[in-house]
Amino acid sequence: MDYQDLIVQRRASAEWITINRPERMNAFRGRTCDELIHALQRAAWDREVAAVVLAGAGDKAFCTGGDQSAHEGQYDGRGTIGLPMEELHAAIRDAPKPVIARVQGYAIGGGNVLCTVCDLTIASDKAVFGQVGPKVGSVDPGYGTALLARVVGEKKAREMWYLCRRYSAAEALAMGLVNAVVPHEQLDAEVQRWCDEIAERSPTAIAIAKRSFNMDTAHQAGIAGMGLYALKLYYDTDESREGVRAFNEKRAPQFRRHLK
Repeated sequence: MDYQDLIVQRRASAEWITINRPERMNAFRGRTCDELIHALQRAAWDREVAAVVLAGAGDKAFCTGGDQSAHEGQYDGRGTIGLPMEELHAAIRDAPKPVIARVQGYAIGGGNVLCTVCDLTIASDKAVFGQVGPKVGSVDPGYGTALLARVVGEKKAREMWYLCRRYSAAEALAMGLVNAVVPHEQLDAEVQRWCDEIAERSPTAIAIAKRSFNMDTAHQAGIAGMGLYALKLYYDTDESREGVRAFNEKRAPQFRRHLK
């Protein structure tokens, strides 16, 4: 595949996959998701790769979720909602090796979900995390809610979704959303250090351990599949479209005017 939205690099035994849309805060469109799935699956079964790093280009954002400029009702790609999110999340979880989120800036919305789904998350002290769905007429009805509750606890997960606040790297570390926080200029070296350490471990043992971890929440894929069909119907409502319009027009949404 000819990557337009990604940069893929091999660093020692780690495959670095970088979303290269800094002008869009590394928000993903349909093509971005397809390229991510391809790159993740290719790295997953490459015997020379011990770990995969998921990153975002530039200093501002790791990823800010779906590109709202490519979203009027459904998104611009394939899948239930115009984005193959089920396949993307499955590609991360099904890879028989750790996938590490390297977060240097904003990890908001779908970007926060990617951090949740990745095996490990290492953040710069400048990183910012949070959910935004109910502010823009959206929600993640699968791993972004159910798995998040497993990771940070029910009360904190509900707080994140209901209030849509932003959280510092230190706060994310305290709630268990990230594994480590380092000074911004040390982020790449620290991520690579974790990858090099993983490369010294038994790949088969790690693959078995990852499958075992995933089995406990495998049913959430079914929740996500069902939820995305509900989300598809929601995206076709005036209430959801009001969120997208308000975001693009840089104004406060008036959701309750459209509540039926």
